[in-house]
Amino acid sequence: MGYAGRHVAALLQSLGVACSGTVRNVAVAPEVIRDAEAVLCTVPPDEDGDPVLRLLMKQLRDSASLRWVGYLSSTAVYADREGGWVDEQSDADAVDETARRRLLAERQWRALARDKGIASSVFRLPGLYGRGRNALVQLAEGRARHVVKPGLVFNRLHVEDLATAVVAAMRRAEPEALYLPCDDEAAAPQAVLAYAAALGGFEMPPAVAWDDPSLSPALRRFYAGCKRIDSRGTREALQWAPRFATYREGLQDAFRG
Repeated sequence: MGYAGRHVAALLQSLGVACSGTVRNVAVAPEVIRDAEAVLCTVPPDEDGDPVLRLLMKQLRDSASLRWVGYLSSTAVYADREGGWVDEQSDADAVDETARRRLLAERQWRALARDKGIASSVFRLPGLYGRGRNALVQLAEGRARHVVKPGLVFNRLHVEDLATAVVAAMRRAEPEALYLPCDDEAAAPQAVLAYAAALGGFEMPPAVAWDDPSLSPALRRFYAGCKRIDSRGTREALQWAPRFATYREGLQDAFRG
């Protein structure tokens, strides 16, 4: 189920919803899906789109119970805005391989829902964090990277806020819905790291420029683009707001936990 999936499942179960998930055992998945009313995919795509959908397409198409499908995508589908904004109406204009795979998987899930006449939701997400996955953990384990690119900021989303947004979308059950849940503050990565270091009593790692050859190509690509997310449309549609408004509240919760 992965990091995000476990949190969504925990929230659903706390609300009295029968919820289960599959990790690697494809053999049990058809049995689970046969009676499911809602299916959420949290698995990254490959070059052909969504591998889960390929494995379970027949069961999903044949299901008489299914009413809603959801797919966790990424704001990586938007090209660099040089600090500008993206919202639900923005063109998904990134052309790299990561974006191509994500957009293909989105189209595949929407096509399934359209063919069945059921609701679907795509969630384009910024970086997720929460207890067990945050800058405090990275600092404690010696894995934190102090990467600096002047002017770079981006939004984040606490995994528990993702879960409440997903549940709200399940309840709304609109056809071909698109959501961009995020926090209230696009912040520089070094600011987040510095706050975590002060909170946990850690030393800051040495600063490294974002285009330093010692960084992996994937990490350099991650820091190459700069965009802010305007989530007002998502918040209004879902009657949703993040509990963890900024990284500060999220890191404080992780520190206390």
